[in-house]
Amino acid sequence: MNIKIHIKSLVFLLIICSSTSLFAQNSTKFKVVLDAGHGGKDPGTMRGNIKEKDIALDVVLKLGKILEKNKDIAVVYTRKTDVFVELRERANIANKAKANLFISVHCNGVTSTQAKGTETFVMGMSRADTNFDISKKENGVIFLEENYNEKYKGFNPNNPETLMGLKILQEEFLNQSIELASSIENNFVTENNRYSRGVKQQPIWVLDATVMPGVLIELGFVSHPEEGKYLNSDNGKDEMAKSISNAILSYKNKFYSSDFENDTQNNSQTNTEIKTSNESNTSNVSSTDNKERHSSNEKGLYKIQICALSKKVSTKSSNFKGLKPISYKKEKKIYKYFYGKEWDYETCTVKLEEAKNKGFTTAFIVKSN
Repeated sequence: MNIKIHIKSLVFLLIICSSTSLFAQNSTKFKVVLDAGHGGKDPGTMRGNIKEKDIALDVVLKLGKILEKNKDIAVVYTRKTDVFVELRERANIANKAKANLFISVHCNGVTSTQAKGTETFVMGMSRADTNFDISKKENGVIFLEENYNEKYKGFNPNNPETLMGLKILQEEFLNQSIELASSIENNFVTENNRYSRGVKQQPIWVLDATVMPGVLIELGFVSHPEEGKYLNSDNGKDEMAKSISNAILSYKNKFYSSDFENDTQNNSQTNTEIKTSNESNTSNVSSTDNKERHSSNEKGLYKIQICALSKKVSTKSSNFKGLKPISYKKEKKIYKYFYGKEWDYETCTVKLEEAKNKGFTTAFIVKSN
Protein backbone atom coordinates (compact mmCIF):
# COMPACT_ATOMS: atom_id res chain seq x y z
CA MET A 1 0.00 0.00 0.00
CA ASN A 2 2.80 2.45 0.92
CA ILE A 3 4.59 1.75 -2.36
CA LYS A 4 1.43 2.36 -4.36
CA ILE A 5 0.77 5.63 -2.54
CA HIS A 6 4.36 6.74 -3.11
CA ILE A 7 4.16 5.98 -6.81
CA LYS A 8 0.84 7.80 -7.13
CA SER A 9 2.29 10.82 -5.32
CA LEU A 10 5.26 10.92 -7.70
CA VAL A 11 2.99 10.67 -10.72
CA PHE A 12 0.88 13.53 -9.40
CA LEU A 13 3.95 15.69 -8.80
CA LEU A 14 5.11 15.01 -12.35
CA ILE A 15 1.69 16.02 -13.69
CA ILE A 16 1.81 19.24 -11.68
CA CYS A 17 5.34 20.13 -12.78
CA SER A 18 4.89 19.32 -16.45
CA SER A 19 1.55 21.06 -16.71
CA THR A 20 2.04 24.15 -14.56
CA SER A 21 1.89 26.34 -17.64
CA LEU A 22 -1.31 24.64 -18.72
CA PHE A 23 -3.34 24.52 -15.54
CA ALA A 24 -2.16 27.44 -13.44
CA GLN A 25 -3.15 30.48 -15.48
CA ASN A 26 -4.64 30.92 -18.91
CA SER A 27 -3.05 33.63 -21.05
CA THR A 28 -6.36 35.30 -21.83
CA LYS A 29 -9.19 34.44 -19.45
CA PHE A 30 -9.68 33.02 -15.99
CA LYS A 31 -11.43 29.71 -16.68
CA VAL A 32 -13.96 28.17 -14.29
CA VAL A 33 -15.49 24.71 -14.72
CA LEU A 34 -18.95 24.45 -13.19
CA ASP A 35 -20.08 20.94 -12.34
CA ALA A 36 -23.74 20.33 -11.51
CA GLY A 37 -23.73 17.15 -9.43
CA HIS A 38 -25.64 14.00 -10.45
CA GLY A 39 -28.12 14.17 -13.35
CA GLY A 40 -30.08 11.85 -15.64
CA LYS A 41 -30.50 8.39 -14.10
CA ASP A 42 -28.76 9.63 -10.96
CA PRO A 43 -31.16 11.97 -9.09
CA GLY A 44 -28.92 12.37 -6.07
CA THR A 45 -30.63 13.13 -2.78
CA MET A 46 -34.43 13.31 -2.94
CA ARG A 47 -37.21 14.43 -0.63
CA GLY A 48 -40.71 14.34 -2.11
CA ASN A 49 -40.59 16.16 -5.42
CA ILE A 50 -37.33 17.90 -4.56
CA LYS A 51 -34.34 16.42 -6.37
CA GLU A 52 -30.70 17.28 -5.78
CA LYS A 53 -29.84 17.01 -9.48
CA ASP A 54 -32.39 19.73 -10.37
CA ILE A 55 -31.28 22.17 -7.68
CA ALA A 56 -27.61 21.67 -8.51
CA LEU A 57 -28.21 22.28 -12.22
CA ASP A 58 -30.33 25.40 -11.65
CA VAL A 59 -27.76 26.93 -9.30
CA VAL A 60 -24.91 26.14 -11.72
CA LEU A 61 -26.73 27.73 -14.65
CA LYS A 62 -27.50 30.84 -12.60
CA LEU A 63 -23.91 30.98 -11.37
CA GLY A 64 -22.63 30.62 -14.92
CA LYS A 65 -24.73 33.51 -16.16
CA ILE A 66 -23.34 35.76 -13.44
CA LEU A 67 -19.73 34.82 -14.16
CA GLU A 68 -20.16 35.13 -17.93
CA LYS A 69 -20.94 38.83 -17.48
CA ASN A 70 -17.28 39.29 -16.55
CA LYS A 71 -15.23 39.67 -19.72
CA ASP A 72 -12.16 38.20 -18.02
CA ILE A 73 -13.87 34.91 -17.11
CA ALA A 74 -14.64 31.90 -19.32
CA VAL A 75 -17.13 29.33 -18.05
CA VAL A 76 -17.16 25.62 -18.93
CA TYR A 77 -20.03 23.32 -17.89
CA THR A 78 -19.84 19.59 -17.27
CA ARG A 79 -23.56 19.48 -18.01
CA LYS A 80 -26.21 22.04 -18.90
CA THR A 81 -29.16 19.67 -19.09
CA ASP A 82 -30.58 16.71 -17.15
CA VAL A 83 -28.07 14.12 -18.36
CA PHE A 84 -25.88 11.57 -16.60
CA VAL A 85 -22.16 12.40 -16.74
CA GLU A 86 -19.62 9.97 -15.32
CA LEU A 87 -17.28 11.23 -12.62
CA ARG A 88 -14.32 10.43 -14.82
CA GLU A 89 -15.72 12.54 -17.65
CA ARG A 90 -16.38 15.46 -15.30
CA ALA A 91 -12.71 15.45 -14.33
CA ASN A 92 -11.65 15.05 -17.96
CA ILE A 93 -13.69 18.09 -18.98
CA ALA A 94 -11.99 20.21 -16.34
CA ASN A 95 -8.48 18.99 -17.13
CA LYS A 96 -8.86 19.30 -20.90
CA ALA A 97 -10.20 22.83 -20.45
CA LYS A 98 -6.97 23.75 -18.60
CA ALA A 99 -9.21 25.38 -16.01
CA ASN A 100 -8.18 27.62 -13.14
CA LEU A 101 -10.98 26.45 -10.85
CA PHE A 102 -13.30 23.46 -10.51
CA ILE A 103 -16.61 24.06 -8.72
CA SER A 104 -18.91 21.10 -8.06
CA VAL A 105 -22.39 21.86 -6.70
CA HIS A 106 -24.48 19.39 -4.67
CA CYS A 107 -27.12 19.13 -1.94
CA ASN A 108 -27.18 17.09 1.25
CA GLY A 109 -29.87 14.79 2.55
CA VAL A 110 -30.26 12.40 5.47
CA THR A 111 -33.01 10.42 7.17
CA SER A 112 -33.33 12.94 9.98
CA THR A 113 -35.25 16.13 9.29
CA GLN A 114 -33.18 18.05 11.85
CA ALA A 115 -29.85 18.21 10.03
CA LYS A 116 -29.25 21.46 8.18
CA GLY A 117 -26.53 23.76 6.93
CA THR A 118 -24.07 24.35 4.12
CA GLU A 119 -20.72 22.59 3.77
CA THR A 120 -17.86 23.07 1.34
CA PHE A 121 -15.32 20.30 0.81
CA VAL A 122 -11.75 20.23 -0.43
CA MET A 123 -9.76 17.14 -1.32
CA GLY A 124 -7.96 15.35 1.52
CA MET A 125 -8.42 13.42 4.71
CA SER A 126 -10.17 15.01 7.69
CA ARG A 127 -7.89 16.07 10.51
CA ALA A 128 -10.31 14.70 13.08
CA ASP A 129 -12.28 11.44 13.12
CA THR A 130 -13.24 10.79 9.54
CA ASN A 131 -16.91 10.48 8.74
CA PHE A 132 -17.22 8.76 5.37
CA ASP A 133 -20.91 9.56 4.74
CA ILE A 134 -20.24 12.43 2.34
CA SER A 135 -17.47 10.53 0.58
CA LYS A 136 -19.73 7.51 0.10
CA LYS A 137 -22.62 9.62 -1.18
CA GLU A 138 -20.70 11.69 -3.71
CA ASN A 139 -18.39 8.83 -4.80
CA GLY A 140 -21.24 6.31 -4.89
CA VAL A 141 -22.27 7.35 -8.40
CA ILE A 142 -19.31 5.25 -9.53
CA PHE A 143 -21.47 2.14 -9.12
CA LEU A 144 -23.92 3.46 -11.75
CA GLU A 145 -21.22 3.38 -14.40
CA GLU A 146 -20.34 0.44 -16.60
CA ASN A 147 -17.00 -1.26 -15.94
CA TYR A 148 -16.46 0.91 -12.89
CA ASN A 149 -13.87 -1.50 -11.44
CA GLU A 150 -11.70 -1.10 -14.51
CA LYS A 151 -12.17 2.67 -14.78
CA TYR A 152 -11.47 3.46 -11.15
CA LYS A 153 -8.89 0.73 -10.53
CA GLY A 154 -10.37 -0.75 -7.41
CA PHE A 155 -11.42 2.53 -5.79
CA ASN A 156 -14.27 1.46 -3.52
CA PRO A 157 -16.12 4.40 -1.91
CA ASN A 158 -17.72 2.05 0.65
CA ASN A 159 -14.38 0.72 1.90
CA PRO A 160 -12.69 2.89 4.57
CA GLU A 161 -9.35 1.17 3.83
CA THR A 162 -9.54 2.36 0.24
CA LEU A 163 -10.36 5.89 1.33
CA MET A 164 -7.71 5.99 4.03
CA GLY A 165 -5.19 4.88 1.42
CA LEU A 166 -5.59 8.19 -0.42
CA LYS A 167 -3.00 10.86 0.35
CA ILE A 168 -3.63 14.55 -0.12
CA LEU A 169 -2.34 14.50 -3.68
CA GLN A 170 -3.45 18.03 -4.39
CA GLU A 171 -1.21 19.75 -1.86
CA GLU A 172 -0.06 22.11 -4.59
CA PHE A 173 -3.55 23.62 -4.73
CA LEU A 174 -4.86 22.75 -1.27
CA ASN A 175 -4.34 26.16 0.30
CA GLN A 176 -6.08 27.91 -2.59
CA SER A 177 -8.97 25.46 -2.40
CA ILE A 178 -9.36 26.05 1.34
CA GLU A 179 -9.26 29.80 0.81
CA LEU A 180 -12.05 29.61 -1.76
CA ALA A 181 -14.11 27.21 0.35
CA SER A 182 -13.83 29.51 3.37
CA SER A 183 -14.96 32.48 1.32
CA ILE A 184 -17.96 30.56 -0.01
CA GLU A 185 -19.05 29.46 3.46
CA ASN A 186 -18.56 32.97 4.85
CA ASN A 187 -20.73 34.40 2.07
CA PHE A 188 -23.48 31.89 2.75
CA VAL A 189 -23.61 33.12 6.34
CA THR A 190 -23.17 36.86 5.87
CA GLU A 191 -25.08 37.32 2.61
CA ASN A 192 -27.75 34.61 2.78
CA ASN A 193 -28.15 34.14 6.52
CA ARG A 194 -27.57 30.41 6.16
CA TYR A 195 -26.20 28.09 8.82
CA SER A 196 -22.70 26.87 7.94
CA ARG A 197 -21.25 23.53 8.94
CA GLY A 198 -17.84 24.74 7.80
CA VAL A 199 -15.04 23.79 5.43
CA LYS A 200 -14.03 20.13 5.48
CA GLN A 201 -11.55 17.77 3.87
CA GLN A 202 -12.77 14.46 2.48
CA PRO A 203 -11.46 11.92 -0.08
CA ILE A 204 -13.81 12.75 -2.96
CA TRP A 205 -12.80 11.21 -6.29
CA VAL A 206 -13.75 14.03 -8.63
CA LEU A 207 -11.66 16.51 -6.61
CA ASP A 208 -8.76 14.06 -6.54
CA ALA A 209 -8.85 13.67 -10.33
CA THR A 210 -8.96 17.36 -11.25
CA VAL A 211 -5.52 18.98 -11.43
CA MET A 212 -6.43 22.48 -10.23
CA PRO A 213 -7.88 24.14 -7.14
CA GLY A 214 -11.39 22.87 -6.59
CA VAL A 215 -14.25 22.59 -4.13
CA LEU A 216 -17.42 20.56 -3.74
CA ILE A 217 -20.28 22.61 -2.32
CA GLU A 218 -23.19 21.12 -0.38
CA LEU A 219 -25.82 23.86 -0.58
CA GLY A 220 -27.86 22.47 2.30
CA PHE A 221 -30.15 19.60 3.29
CA VAL A 222 -33.17 18.90 1.10
CA SER A 223 -34.31 16.65 3.98
CA HIS A 224 -34.75 19.67 6.24
CA PRO A 225 -38.29 21.08 5.69
CA GLU A 226 -37.38 24.78 5.66
CA GLU A 227 -33.96 24.44 4.07
CA GLY A 228 -35.24 22.11 1.37
CA LYS A 229 -37.99 24.57 0.50
CA TYR A 230 -35.47 27.42 0.34
CA LEU A 231 -33.09 25.50 -1.91
CA ASN A 232 -35.90 24.54 -4.25
CA SER A 233 -37.09 28.14 -4.62
CA ASP A 234 -35.94 30.55 -7.31
CA ASN A 235 -34.95 33.08 -4.66
CA GLY A 236 -32.86 30.54 -2.78
CA LYS A 237 -31.08 29.42 -5.94
CA ASP A 238 -30.42 33.03 -6.96
CA GLU A 239 -28.95 33.88 -3.56
CA MET A 240 -26.73 30.83 -3.37
CA ALA A 241 -25.44 31.38 -6.91
CA LYS A 242 -24.67 35.03 -6.13
CA SER A 243 -22.74 34.14 -2.97
CA ILE A 244 -20.65 31.54 -4.81
CA SER A 245 -19.91 33.99 -7.64
CA ASN A 246 -18.78 36.65 -5.18
CA ALA A 247 -16.36 34.16 -3.62
CA ILE A 248 -14.99 33.17 -7.03
CA LEU A 249 -14.43 36.81 -8.00
CA SER A 250 -12.66 37.50 -4.70
CA TYR A 251 -10.48 34.44 -5.25
CA LYS A 252 -9.61 35.56 -8.78
CA ASN A 253 -8.70 39.04 -7.61
CA LYS A 254 -6.47 37.70 -4.83
CA PHE A 255 -4.61 34.91 -6.60
CA TYR A 256 -4.64 36.28 -10.14
CA SER A 257 -3.49 39.85 -9.70
CA SER A 258 -1.61 41.45 -12.59
CA ASP A 259 1.82 40.84 -11.02
CA PHE A 260 1.06 37.19 -10.33
CA GLU A 261 -0.39 36.64 -13.79
CA ASN A 262 2.57 38.27 -15.49
CA ASP A 263 5.02 36.21 -13.46
CA THR A 264 3.37 32.88 -14.20
CA GLN A 265 2.64 33.73 -17.82
CA ASN A 266 6.35 34.35 -18.30
CA ASN A 267 6.90 30.84 -16.92
CA SER A 268 4.42 29.38 -19.38
CA GLN A 269 6.43 30.22 -22.49
CA THR A 270 8.05 26.81 -22.17
CA ASN A 271 7.12 25.38 -25.56
CA THR A 272 8.31 28.27 -27.73
CA GLU A 273 10.64 30.46 -25.70
CA ILE A 274 13.83 30.23 -23.65
CA LYS A 275 14.11 32.60 -20.73
CA THR A 276 17.58 34.16 -20.36
CA SER A 277 18.32 35.94 -17.07
CA ASN A 278 21.15 37.75 -15.32
CA GLU A 279 21.46 40.15 -12.40
CA SER A 280 20.50 43.23 -14.39
CA ASN A 281 17.92 42.15 -16.95
CA THR A 282 15.68 39.35 -18.17
CA SER A 283 14.77 38.69 -21.80
CA ASN A 284 12.97 36.00 -23.80
CA VAL A 285 14.66 34.24 -26.70
CA SER A 286 12.73 32.25 -29.29
CA SER A 287 13.72 28.59 -29.20
CA THR A 288 13.92 28.51 -33.01
CA ASP A 289 16.60 31.22 -32.91
CA ASN A 290 18.38 29.81 -29.90
CA LYS A 291 21.08 27.76 -31.66
CA GLU A 292 22.00 30.76 -33.78
CA ARG A 293 22.41 32.96 -30.69
CA HIS A 294 24.37 30.37 -28.70
CA SER A 295 27.40 29.13 -30.61
CA SER A 296 28.97 25.84 -29.65
CA ASN A 297 31.88 27.61 -27.97
CA GLU A 298 29.84 30.19 -26.05
CA LYS A 299 30.20 29.63 -22.32
CA GLY A 300 27.88 30.42 -19.43
CA LEU A 301 26.03 28.76 -16.56
CA TYR A 302 23.01 26.91 -17.95
CA LYS A 303 20.24 25.06 -16.15
CA ILE A 304 16.98 23.35 -17.17
CA GLN A 305 13.85 24.86 -15.64
CA ILE A 306 11.52 21.90 -15.30
CA CYS A 307 8.60 23.45 -13.44
CA ALA A 308 7.32 26.37 -11.38
CA LEU A 309 5.14 25.76 -8.33
CA SER A 310 3.41 27.94 -5.78
CA LYS A 311 4.55 25.65 -2.94
CA LYS A 312 8.03 24.53 -1.91
CA VAL A 313 8.88 20.87 -2.62
CA SER A 314 11.90 18.89 -1.43
CA THR A 315 14.64 18.82 -4.08
CA LYS A 316 15.46 15.14 -3.55
CA SER A 317 15.81 13.32 -6.86
CA SER A 318 12.99 10.87 -6.07
CA ASN A 319 10.54 13.78 -6.30
CA PHE A 320 11.73 14.58 -9.83
CA LYS A 321 11.81 11.21 -11.58
CA GLY A 322 15.41 10.56 -10.55
CA LEU A 323 16.82 13.77 -12.03
CA LYS A 324 19.68 15.34 -10.09
CA PRO A 325 20.99 17.75 -9.09
CA ILE A 326 17.79 19.75 -8.51
CA SER A 327 17.93 23.37 -7.37
CA TYR A 328 15.32 26.10 -6.97
CA LYS A 329 14.85 29.80 -6.47
CA LYS A 330 11.84 31.77 -5.25
CA GLU A 331 10.49 34.68 -7.25
CA LYS A 332 7.52 36.44 -5.66
CA LYS A 333 4.99 33.67 -4.99
CA ILE A 334 6.58 31.11 -7.30
CA TYR A 335 9.22 28.44 -6.66
CA LYS A 336 11.17 27.67 -9.85
CA TYR A 337 12.86 24.26 -10.03
CA PHE A 338 15.95 23.55 -12.13
CA TYR A 339 17.76 20.41 -13.25
CA GLY A 340 21.49 20.27 -13.82
CA LYS A 341 24.21 22.91 -14.03
CA GLU A 342 26.31 23.10 -17.17
CA TRP A 343 28.87 25.61 -18.46
CA ASP A 344 28.40 24.56 -22.09
CA TYR A 345 25.13 25.22 -23.93
CA GLU A 346 25.36 22.21 -26.24
CA THR A 347 25.80 19.90 -23.26
CA CYS A 348 22.77 21.50 -21.65
CA THR A 349 20.62 20.68 -24.68
CA VAL A 350 21.34 17.00 -23.99
CA LYS A 351 20.16 17.51 -20.41
CA LEU A 352 17.03 19.20 -21.74
CA GLU A 353 16.15 16.17 -23.84
CA GLU A 354 16.76 13.94 -20.84
CA ALA A 355 14.33 15.98 -18.76
CA LYS A 356 11.71 15.87 -21.50
CA ASN A 357 12.11 12.12 -21.87
CA LYS A 358 11.46 11.80 -18.14
CA GLY A 359 8.11 13.49 -18.66
CA PHE A 360 8.90 17.17 -18.06
CA THR A 361 7.73 18.05 -21.55
CA THR A 362 7.54 21.81 -20.95
CA ALA A 363 11.10 22.13 -19.62
CA PHE A 364 13.37 24.82 -21.07
CA ILE A 365 16.89 26.22 -20.76
CA VAL A 366 17.87 29.26 -18.71
CA LYS A 367 21.23 31.01 -18.63
CA SER A 368 22.56 32.83 -15.60
CA ASN A 369 25.84 34.75 -15.63
